Amino acid sequence: MIRKLLVANRGEIARRVFATCRALGVETVAVHSDADAAEPFVGEADQAVRLPGATPTETYLQVEKILDAARRSGADAVHPGYGFLAENAEFAAAVTDAGLTWVGPPAKVIAAMGDKLAAKAMLAEAGVPMLPSWTDTDGISDFPVLVKASAGGGGRGMRIVRDAAGLADAVASARREAAAAFGDGTVFIERYVERGRHVEVQIFGDTHGTVHVLGVRECSIQRRHQKIIEEAPGDLPPGLHDRLHETAMAAGRAVDYVGAGTVEFLLAPTGEFFFLEMNTRLQVEHPVTELVTPVGLDLVRMQLLVAEGAPLPAHHHYPATRGYAIEVRLCAEEPAQGWRPATGTLHRFSVPGVDREFGWIQRAGLRLDSGVVEGSVVGVHYDSLLAKLIAVAPTRSEAARALAGALARAEIHGVATNRDLLVRVLRSREFAAGEIDTGFLDRHPEVFAPLLPADQVPLTALAAALAGAAHRRSTAPVLAGLPSGWRNVAAFPQVARFAGPDGTEIEIRYRLDRTGGLAEWSSTSAASDSADGPEAPEPGVEPSVALVEATPERVVLDVDGVRRAYRVHRVGSAVFVDGPDGAASLAELPRLPLPTAEVAAGSLLAPLPGAVTRVHVQVGQRVTAGEPLLTLEAMKLEHPVLAPTDGVVAELPVPAGGQVQTGAVLAVIDSSPATGDLEPSNPEEDSR
Repeated sequence: MIRKLLVANRGEIARRVFATCRALGVETVAVHSDADAAEPFVGEADQAVRLPGATPTETYLQVEKILDAARRSGADAVHPGYGFLAENAEFAAAVTDAGLTWVGPPAKVIAAMGDKLAAKAMLAEAGVPMLPSWTDTDGISDFPVLVKASAGGGGRGMRIVRDAAGLADAVASARREAAAAFGDGTVFIERYVERGRHVEVQIFGDTHGTVHVLGVRECSIQRRHQKIIEEAPGDLPPGLHDRLHETAMAAGRAVDYVGAGTVEFLLAPTGEFFFLEMNTRLQVEHPVTELVTPVGLDLVRMQLLVAEGAPLPAHHHYPATRGYAIEVRLCAEEPAQGWRPATGTLHRFSVPGVDREFGWIQRAGLRLDSGVVEGSVVGVHYDSLLAKLIAVAPTRSEAARALAGALARAEIHGVATNRDLLVRVLRSREFAAGEIDTGFLDRHPEVFAPLLPADQVPLTALAAALAGAAHRRSTAPVLAGLPSGWRNVAAFPQVARFAGPDGTEIEIRYRLDRTGGLAEWSSTSAASDSADGPEAPEPGVEPSVALVEATPERVVLDVDGVRRAYRVHRVGSAVFVDGPDGAASLAELPRLPLPTAEVAAGSLLAPLPGAVTRVHVQVGQRVTAGEPLLTLEAMKLEHPVLAPTDGVVAELPVPAGGQVQTGAVLAVIDSSPATGDLEPSNPEEDSR
């Protein structure tokens, strides 16, 4: 029997496993990097062991460090979580060789399924349908194709290629990303199915030869090949569930599967389905399966019991479901910067209506599986997932509506996220109609628009200004009862200036009467980063607004006869406003700004902290708009930096291998028409 369990993972994953351990009375051990020392999962464990370093390579991927932590803490079992070492056969073998209980499939099964090429060959013999695939680029003429990493998943190392010209570069890039993420740069190429759907089957096996199927999940809403919305039991054609169950069962039995696993398939528009991969671990999306089981299965509990040698029941009825569950992955991403991973401090993280964290809900409700709390720092070392929010309801439409509503009302301050995108997808007509596939987001660019309409931003800025005035009056040492800015003779209005969500400067002018009511107001906006300098402010078309209530945290406005409440949260100069139409992050600008250093024209700035892995050009080289200049790696993903215009590379201040912070100058492009070709410099000299 497992007495003390070490979880070789972090964040939401570790917290999920700890929640089940507390219910079972199993002691827990966390391992953590220096960057994670203050994170919630560390404090929730009974014991914690530091892994010196910050990056995954230095810490969570170090087998010997993990085993040493188990020895020092007295753990008698290891759970790998869902990532890092979860599908590392060498780690599984090392845990077993150390005399510890391994919570997962045997090392030989992990090795067999971890090599996707070998897995395809093995399961094809068991009758599992396969797509044609290639191990090199020779002889491929049937496009489009998909380049995939052999040793990993999660969308890393995957590239869609639509013609032969881009194949070599895609393979090279996929190899680099796969090597960085999984330590193995092996890739293969597979026929790409247009309008395909990604469906998967949860399986579970024990050490006595029993393999059960626990149901189907639909995971087709993806961006950059990474799932962002998952659902169960899936809105599939009649009879397809049974066919998927039978095929997944055959795959599990063919490899003598033990523990929690997932068999993933690509469903073609014709109704055919093909094997994608078998994940030999618990999946990130497992909560939707748990929430639709009538008996309230806890898959982590099942993992622990099977690891102890307990048998699964010989007969079961698990695929029978009750209701419908939908999960969204809330990720730290910058919508205004090409959806790059975002960093920062979560000043507020509040989701209304949550019924349970990390557990089963008996009736309809919301479940939150989160790796963060208020005050958590989101850094650059790990992936961007912050939390998963899951809704369960009698029907798919009810689950989608409840989930979208909770997300829209959530207060998430300090870190940019994909929240608005998730809400728009859940509320879209096509999603409601089940018209989904892996290319859904490519065909519906409208879902990438912010929830807050541009014409409502001035009202949020007005609310921020009025809340700021209320705050100043509440802290005034004298005459605190007077309205802010009140004068015996009306002269100049109060002025507040903010940088809006898109960087646009917004100026709010307002005047309060002697009763504290809003006598007048107006707004102007100007682009703050125009290439030709600040534009002349343009007056907004202002609705009729009356002030109903203003406190430092809450402002209620009557807008054209309709009351609208705004929640305002201020952290330094940052002001977060949550209103009825959406949320806005504003930055209050100083009335008398201090001089700042000028950035040379044509400078390309780092959008987030990271490492420059490759420099593709030389100083003096002429480039065209869209040409790759260098590659920045952050949060385990590659981010190409492209030339914004035609010109000549004037500066490359950061060599390959250099670390940069947000805002650092990566390159300077001289786009002056008079610029001639310069002699390319020696890249070796530039890197010294």
